[in-house]
Amino acid sequence: MSHPTRTSETSEPATIRVDQYVAAPPETVWRLLTEPQLLRLWWAEGQVAAVVGHQFTLDTAASGKQICKVLEVDEPHRFVYTFSAAWTLTWRLEGEGTGTRVFLEHSGFDLDDERMAEAFNRMGPGWRDVVLPRLAESAARV
Repeated sequence: MSHPTRTSETSEPATIRVDQYVAAPPETVWRLLTEPQLLRLWWAEGQVAAVVGHQFTLDTAASGKQICKVLEVDEPHRFVYTFSAAWTLTWRLEGEGTGTRVFLEHSGFDLDDERMAEAFNRMGPGWRDVVLPRLAESAARV
C-alpha cells in the first residue's frame, strides 16, 4: 500500500515558540524549571534534575506520563530535555529588568501525522495561555 507524499518547503518538524515575562530573577525561574517540588506547583509531577543524561518521567494533566532525558544544562540560562520520543523542550531564560523573559521551544511535531498536527494545534495555546502564565504566577510565591 502506498502513502501519498506531500511536498512542502519545510521537511523539518514544526516547533511551538512561546515567550512569557516572569517577575522574578532568572535564578528563581531556573529553580521552578529544575526542582521537582517547584515544577509540580505550576506544571507537572516528576523527578526533574538539571543534570545532563538524567532520565525522568513527567506526568502532565494534558499529555499524561512522558519519558524525558536531559540534553543540555547551562544554569540559569538554558535547560533542554526530550519530552517523549518525538519532542524536545528548550527553555531559555534572559534577564529583563528585575525579571526574566522565558522562551520555550517545543519542537519535533511532524505535521504530516494527524495526531501530531492535532497536538501541535492544542499545545501551542496550552503553553501560551495556561502553562507559562502559571509559571509566572508561581514565581511570585517562591
